[in-house]
Amino acid sequence: MKKEDMKKKIVRAFTLVEMLVVLLVISVLILLFIPNLSKQKETVKNTGNGAVVKVVNSQAELYRLDHTDDVTLGKLVSNGNITQKQADAYNEYYKKNTTESREIPS
Repeated sequence: MKKEDMKKKIVRAFTLVEMLVVLLVISVLILLFIPNLSKQKETVKNTGNGAVVKVVNSQAELYRLDHTDDVTLGKLVSNGNITQKQADAYNEYYKKNTTESREIPS
């Protein structure tokens, strides 16, 4: 009776080859998706910078209503209308999108 009990307790497990195949498949999937995610990150950043451009242009319009001199990014930053980070995002957007014309000089 003990021999029959021993035969029933055989446990199936993954072999080393099966584990290597699974790891290979996972590695290939990671290699395919990681570059795509970095491209998406750049697209999201560019879209965010486009939104900052709209904010900066709105702040420039408000500046023009209150002042008689020309608007520059430096004046907007010094008056507290925009932050330096927004000014940097504005410049970065126009560096990458050279086909569009800037409304506000640096």
